[in-house]
Amino acid sequence: ILEPHFQYGITRLCPTLITASFEALASGFAAIRDACEQHPWVASMVPGCHLEGPYISPVDGPRGAHPTEHVRPADYEEFARLQEISGGRIRLVTLAPEVDGGLEFIRRAVDDGVVVALGHTAAEPGQIADAVEAGARLSTHLGNGAHGTIRRHPNYIWEQLADPRLNASIITDGHHLPPSVIRAIIGTKSTQRTIVTCDAAGLAGYPPGVYQDGSMELEVLQDGRIVIAGQQQLLAGSSLETDTCVAHVITAADVTLAEAFDMAGRNPARLLGFEAIELKRGSRADLVVFDYAGPGHQLEIRATLTCGELRYGTSPD
Repeated sequence: ILEPHFQYGITRLCPTLITASFEALASGFAAIRDACEQHPWVASMVPGCHLEGPYISPVDGPRGAHPTEHVRPADYEEFARLQEISGGRIRLVTLAPEVDGGLEFIRRAVDDGVVVALGHTAAEPGQIADAVEAGARLSTHLGNGAHGTIRRHPNYIWEQLADPRLNASIITDGHHLPPSVIRAIIGTKSTQRTIVTCDAAGLAGYPPGVYQDGSMELEVLQDGRIVIAGQQQLLAGSSLETDTCVAHVITAADVTLAEAFDMAGRNPARLLGFEAIELKRGSRADLVVFDYAGPGHQLEIRATLTCGELRYGTSPD
């Protein structure tokens, strides 16, 4: 799973496990831990993991493509067991603050050094405010995982957008958000408090077609979107990677190349407390060599080095 990411210029990522049974989540985190302990390059590529769900809204729309049968109230004891199984690698948790036990979960997670994000939520404005007071610091893919139609104001998107204590992650693959929304979020949060995420799903890289994914039928469309099979509107993750999202955010929001790279790398690293990578002696040598023709074009990755080792392409002169 990790190896193909080098071709997109990715040297660090947070593997994300979404809503599932305890047994499935435990198996996933155990596999990540084993890989990190067996292979030093995997450990350097995976500074932490993201648990998205299962403590989210059961409501259609906010739930997104998460399987409804595994959505459940917040359970910190369950999370603590998963954290132990992962070897302490879960650094980010996304939940809906309105679920039973949500606020207490946020407080305990923050006390234990875990970053809490709000997402897949149908919360009332006051519940968003309470979650931020409890320590939530991020909105997960703001503008997605939401009702198709909501009251104009107040609503849970406005509340998260307006709170300066919340960073915002956005999926800038060209499918999840229109350019006007991308510009509005970055204009409000700033490039320092916005995180670009790709939301690449398990079917990323698959050819167009219908696939069974657990209990759900998903479809990869010709244009690269991944949707719940049988319709064209409800997205189920992305088939595109971070290089595409970086290029698109430059075009959509008129940000600089440096700002786009920082939103995809420096900003999430700072939020999650990961090592900062700098171009100076002693810093881990994660370097990407690429061609870029400017707004409206894609990044053409020529080489990716991580910790000084060439992992993709040919070594530059």
